[in-house]
Amino acid sequence: MQTIDDLDVAGKRVFVRADLNVPLSGTDITDDGRIRAVAPTIAKLVAAGAKVIVASHLGRPKGAPDPQFSLAPVAVRLGTILGQDVVFATDTVGDSAAQAVAGLQDGGVVLLENLRFNAGETSKDDAERGAFADRLAALADLYVGDGFGAVHRTHASVYDLPARLPHAVGLLIATEVAVLKRLTEQVDRPYVVVLGGAKVSDKLGVIDNLLGKADRILIGGGMAYTFLAAKGHEVGKSILQADQIPTVLEYLDRAEKNGVEFVLPVDVAVSADFPDTRTHAPVADFEIVASDAIPAGKEGLDLGPETRKLFAAKLADARTVFWNGPMGVFEHPTFAEGTKAVAQALADGDSFSVVGGGDSAAAVRILGFDEKKFGHISTGGGASLEYLEGKTLPGLAALEN
Repeated sequence: MQTIDDLDVAGKRVFVRADLNVPLSGTDITDDGRIRAVAPTIAKLVAAGAKVIVASHLGRPKGAPDPQFSLAPVAVRLGTILGQDVVFATDTVGDSAAQAVAGLQDGGVVLLENLRFNAGETSKDDAERGAFADRLAALADLYVGDGFGAVHRTHASVYDLPARLPHAVGLLIATEVAVLKRLTEQVDRPYVVVLGGAKVSDKLGVIDNLLGKADRILIGGGMAYTFLAAKGHEVGKSILQADQIPTVLEYLDRAEKNGVEFVLPVDVAVSADFPDTRTHAPVADFEIVASDAIPAGKEGLDLGPETRKLFAAKLADARTVFWNGPMGVFEHPTFAEGTKAVAQALADGDSFSVVGGGDSAAAVRILGFDEKKFGHISTGGGASLEYLEGKTLPGLAALEN
């Protein structure tokens, strides 16, 4: 793949497909990690005299403008991080975008409105998607792909647009791919994988592929309760995907045959009701129970203290770690201890640790950890998982052509 160092960008209009899909509370950005991650690529293009057109999606609007998914707050934050004004276009391929791009000086930056406000961005119809890509291509001379969090999507700005312009990868995608290769080629062992999050179905593909690669797999979060149920334990009101139990049992059997150690919670924090993650109201009936003794009327919401010690011990000698998914409802302080314990074990350890995007990356920042203590914090949870599943990522394939 070409990198931005292979392009002559001075005086050229350079379309940068970023991933600025940041969490918002109203118009307040609660985690700007994805903006900071792409900023070095934009800054390098600015320094080289490019006219930079940045584009991204945000959330899941229905192919039409929706104020709650506007990128306007992102333009302000991006400008602060870059230390220069960022012009905000109120559409993607309309009059505002055309005027903003036409007014760009060398080293200037424009951010287009949410790409998904146009139905062509995510259309499954090749012609509709291609027509939108044609209109985006008319804005630019060159294309730089740096939205790693979207490269597993066959979307117009990710998949179709690179075919229409000379293209290269940005600094972020180059780093992400290099990191993922360290997790799949000539891995330094022991290799430990920590998986959490709500649904086991989201992680089945990566577990399937890693059963032949990882030395240990630690399971936490909501997905752990399907594993516990598969072993015959009562899980109360906890998240359970009963239809996945046969697959989970097959994986546990394969892991044993392959010599892969599966580590499940031995105790959990439970409550009768899901906590209020907005007000952080105290949870009166919170208690710690053994993982094989969850009361019928209660829901598992975090790892217990013995499991936290167990997971830390299983991470202590690791040389390579991939972590994707929080260990509990980390947004509430009562149920953040499991996620904190995993993050602390990685921060204290000597492993090359990769935090696989999404909620786990947000948790590291929200819980106050120094990002420099981790080998790499990915910007693309879904993209990272699909890469580790061995899938071809459409956005990367388009940049390789």
